[in-house]
Amino acid sequence: MVSTANVDFMTVWICRACGVEHADTAEPPVSCVICTDERQYVPKTGQAWTTLAELVAEGTHIELEELEPNLFEVTAVPQVAIGQRCYLVRSTSGNLLWDPPGFVDEAAARRIRELGEVVAIVASHPHMYGVQVEWSRALGGAPVLVAASDARWVQRPDAAISTISADLELVQGLTIRTIGGHFPGSLIAHWSDGADGRGVVLSGDTFFPGPDGHWCTFMRSFPQYLPMSAAVVERVATAITARPFDRAYGNLGGVIDHDARAAVRRSAVRYAEWVRGDHDDLT
Repeated sequence: MVSTANVDFMTVWICRACGVEHADTAEPPVSCVICTDERQYVPKTGQAWTTLAELVAEGTHIELEELEPNLFEVTAVPQVAIGQRCYLVRSTSGNLLWDPPGFVDEAAARRIRELGEVVAIVASHPHMYGVQVEWSRALGGAPVLVAASDARWVQRPDAAISTISADLELVQGLTIRTIGGHFPGSLIAHWSDGADGRGVVLSGDTFFPGPDGHWCTFMRSFPQYLPMSAAVVERVATAITARPFDRAYGNLGGVIDHDARAAVRRSAVRYAEWVRGDHDDLT
C-alpha cells in the first residue's frame, strides 16, 4: 500500500514534460525524477511545472470518442505533456480507466461517471501516472492500482493507491496483466469481450504498435531510443501472448486492428534477430 495521512493540500504540481502529478507543496519540486530517468527526458528548455487551474485557463478540456462498443478514448485537448490516450473500458460489473491523462476537471469526471462506476484507475507504467490521484478524487475515491515493483516512482502518495504484483482480474473478462520490460512492473490490460469477443489488449508502452498496423516494437526508452535485449523482448512477448487477443491499442493512438497477437510474436522475432546481430551483414 502506498499511502499518506490526510493533510491540508496546497498546490498539486504537474510536470510539463511527463504530466505526472507531484506531492502538494507550496513551491514546485526542483526536478521531476521521472523525467531525469534515462527512459524519459527533461526538455532543452528546462524543468517546468503547471497546475490544473493553469491548464483550465489555457483552455484544456477532455474529449471522449467511442472507438468500439464499450471502449472510449479519453484525450486532453490541447495536448498535455506526453499526450497519452487514456482508455475507458466499460462493463456491466464496472469500468476501467487506463493510463489517466495529466488533466481532469468536473466536466470530464461527470462524463466518465455517466458511463458507469470506475472500479479501478490503472497506469501501464510510471510515465502514464498522469494526475491519477486527482482522477480518483473526481470519481468519488476510485481505487488507483500501480505495479508494486514501480511504486517508488509514485510522486504523490495517497490512500487511494494500492499495489499489485501479479495478474489481477478486475471484473469478469477484464484483467490487468503484469509483463515487465519497459519498466519492471509494466502492465497491459486484457479485455476478452473487446473486438466482438476476439479480445483486446491495451498495451501502454509494454509494446508499441507501429504506423502500418501490422508490427510493433519494444523499447527501454522510446524518446531516447534505448533498446532492450533479445532475451527480454522474447520473455515479454511470450507473456503478452499467453492469452488470446485480436486487437491492440497503443497509448499514443497506434492500433493493430486485427491479428495483433501474431503481430507481437513476429515483431519480437524480428527485433531479437536484429539486436542479436543476425543481420549484421545487411548493415
